[in-house]
Amino acid sequence: MEEFHRIRRLPPYVFEQVNRAKAAARNAGADIIDLGMGNPDLPAPAHVVDKLKETVGKTRTDRYSASKGIAGLRRAQAAYYGRRFGVKLNPDTQVVATLGSKEGFANMAQAITAPGDVVLVPNPSYPIHAFGFLMAGGVIRSVPCEPGPELFHAMERAVMHSIPKPLALVVCYPSNPTAEVADLDFYKDVVAFAKKHGLIVLSDLAYAEVYFDDNPPPSILQVPGAFDVAVEFTSMSKTFSMPGWRMGFAVGNDRLIAALARVKSYLDYGAFTPVQVAATAALNGPEDCIREMREIYKRRRDVLVESFGRAGWDIPPPRASMFAWCPIPKPFDTLGSIEFATMLVEKAEVAVAPGLGFGEHGDGYVRIALVENEQRIRQAARNLRRFLESGPEKLHNVVPLAQSR
Repeated sequence: MEEFHRIRRLPPYVFEQVNRAKAAARNAGADIIDLGMGNPDLPAPAHVVDKLKETVGKTRTDRYSASKGIAGLRRAQAAYYGRRFGVKLNPDTQVVATLGSKEGFANMAQAITAPGDVVLVPNPSYPIHAFGFLMAGGVIRSVPCEPGPELFHAMERAVMHSIPKPLALVVCYPSNPTAEVADLDFYKDVVAFAKKHGLIVLSDLAYAEVYFDDNPPPSILQVPGAFDVAVEFTSMSKTFSMPGWRMGFAVGNDRLIAALARVKSYLDYGAFTPVQVAATAALNGPEDCIREMREIYKRRRDVLVESFGRAGWDIPPPRASMFAWCPIPKPFDTLGSIEFATMLVEKAEVAVAPGLGFGEHGDGYVRIALVENEQRIRQAARNLRRFLESGPEKLHNVVPLAQSR
């Protein structure tokens, strides 16, 4: 049977080979240290869990909820933006609660994309940034991930040569997967460019609170005039260690937020009301838990950089996010990221995410997530040292990916 049109537009799932290797190793009894998926292992704050328990199981809260989010939650998100960024949001017209930032991105793509529309997406980038638009019938044009001159040169070329001219630009800082960070001057230039060329800007700020220096990542909405062109997506997943709760937000331009809300109204009834009430308690509650989360990831980052460096793999220390973006070490740098990541599972019992999964420009890298405790990260480094020390011999045993299919 012929594949469906939208499915044909999606490339093969590049993480699948590593996942198969991971499953096979675990079935054989291996203790895999999984640094692949960015799946936080920390508990959600106790006061948030308590609020969920208090709210669940009542007739009023077990009913259908509000697709765009209950009013109290939207007010809490607006208050957060006021405290954190000095940005004033109207909770009725400029805030929509989403089922995580991933769903928000995908449904925004459905809301604004006509078949053939061109969207500028960083490469490498989080997969939904590109595939949300591909599934909506759009065309992706890759631009550099780094927030510097090359990105603007690429955007200029895209505006000159793309037919039709680009509809939207995606930005994501702190970046998943590369951990790049951007400053307010960069966002000012992005907003100016977008206004000049009639672009929509979609900003992914899921890692707003996961930073390791004295410079909190800014919001694009801090830029005067940004509300004319931009929508920003945030998430409870990392900030409050609530990934499975599926709670996020889109905020910004009224017209774009209204379009997203309308699409969502046909597709869902919003998150379970007790989850929304608990998320409201998180946003309105004490911030000690956010600072503790940040410190834990910072310690893990430092242990990763130090222990992997002593093992023979120099890891560039990320300034933000819960990821390290790591060049494949010598003598393995002739391999692709899928082959190298598969070898790490099979030979070192360590799982990482192959860079190719984030775009073809990520293929010389792997992404390491800080989702194991310090002891486990040090164990991964010990495994890695043994693997690297016998690397050249193991390299000869690799079956090239093209032959293994």
